[in-house]
Amino acid sequence: MVQAIKVIHRITWESESSVIAIVWKKTFSAAGYAASRPSYPASLFKTVLKYHNAQNANGTALDLGCGHGLISRELSPYFAKTIATDPSPGMVAQAKDTTDDAKIEIQQANAEDLSFLPDKSVDLVVSGQAAHWFDYGKAWPEIARVVKSGGSMAFWGYKDNVLVGHPNANKIFDKFSYGEEDVAPGVESMGSYWEQPGRGLLRRLLTDVVPPSSQWEDVERIMYDVNAEATEADLKDAWMIRETTLGGFESYVRTASSYLGWKLAHPERKSRAEGGDGDIVDMLMDEVVASEPTWKEMGDNWRDANVKTVWGSFILMAKRK
Repeated sequence: MVQAIKVIHRITWESESSVIAIVWKKTFSAAGYAASRPSYPASLFKTVLKYHNAQNANGTALDLGCGHGLISRELSPYFAKTIATDPSPGMVAQAKDTTDDAKIEIQQANAEDLSFLPDKSVDLVVSGQAAHWFDYGKAWPEIARVVKSGGSMAFWGYKDNVLVGHPNANKIFDKFSYGEEDVAPGVESMGSYWEQPGRGLLRRLLTDVVPPSSQWEDVERIMYDVNAEATEADLKDAWMIRETTLGGFESYVRTASSYLGWKLAHPERKSRAEGGDGDIVDMLMDEVVASEPTWKEMGDNWRDANVKTVWGSFILMAKRK
């Protein structure tokens, strides 16, 4: 089921992930990532902007880990300038290709080095599905330096998704994603290819990340957790929901950093789409399809099966003192 938790409180991290090196590799498709990853609902941006409570549209927003630029494009109408940054040149190129907005400046940079920005030059700093990679020992001082007093920060993201109403399929997905034992004789799971501690932070909905009380106040967390047993009745408070197909779910799994790492470690196991006997995602989907009689009955057309998926998610917000 989905558990909705809203925590509002005042309260009075390691290295940049090497997963970034994976997404820089030529095998990574930024366009495929953009197409397969979930988008954010309007309610998320309304929540962040309400918390920010800007009195005019003359401010500057900073998007850390902008990916293909979705968040920057959503925020641009509310700011005079939006600066979109990402450490991956592939993502920066994708953001530039898909962004036609003179108010958005896109450049390669990471959260630990914002030296291109003057002190107190940013009104709102955001990060969607990237803050679990930050080296907070370096990132917090830089973020605090560039954000104006009274300005805001908002980090949000999502952890593993589940297929609503399909607990058996979800347990199979978890086994292939995190299992410590081989998923088949001589075939290891993707578990050891998640970059840590980042993935752990994400799976804990970023609760380990605490804005320094000497610099930030009015900390607010909004969290929605989810597990394998989620049903339609549990979705009332969830905001990361997507109608998709089993084929769409398969494409999404192939964008995971753990899959990319597994693929690099096992080049001999080619996917069926590549003319091989099948890689770990092919094996995963074989078991997922077999777990539901209606999917199995579809034969080679199983990718057309309609499913609903939901992600555990979080928003962390704070005000600069």
